[in-house]
Amino acid sequence: MVAFTEKQVALVKSSWEVFNSNIPQNTHRFFTFVVEIAPAAKDLFSFLRGSNEIPQNNLDLQVHGGKVFKLTYEAAIQLGKTGVVVTDARLKNLGSIHVIKGVIDPHFEVVKEALLKTIKEVVGDKWNEELSTAWTVAYDELALVIKKEMKNSAA
Repeated sequence: MVAFTEKQVALVKSSWEVFNSNIPQNTHRFFTFVVEIAPAAKDLFSFLRGSNEIPQNNLDLQVHGGKVFKLTYEAAIQLGKTGVVVTDARLKNLGSIHVIKGVIDPHFEVVKEALLKTIKEVVGDKWNEELSTAWTVAYDELALVIKKEMKNSAA
């Protein structure tokens, strides 16, 4: 298990609360980064497919983006206690959904880069190496769990 301090949990929690205070704007920002980093990734999302721009005020986009950040936040909370564990059908289901959608390992790196850029913009001058590391570790641990579930569902 990765060592994750109470301070790291607090950093993720406080920055997640700032992110969560404006879901429409922040999820739009997140998907803008995803498409800037990997334009072809747009086709993995039904709400982006066939569009030349990231739609404003799209509920599906907001829900999906919000889930990415919430699951990473929840992974940080779990890391502060026991490590990221698959405790509900939601994470198990994420594995099979990602397999069906054609998600592959490099896509996780794109999402991580976009997630970190989004948090950096959201928190502004509160951004620092410690905050970056906390989000990175939480996301990486969550990604490992999802990838494991992807392998289980593909088997």
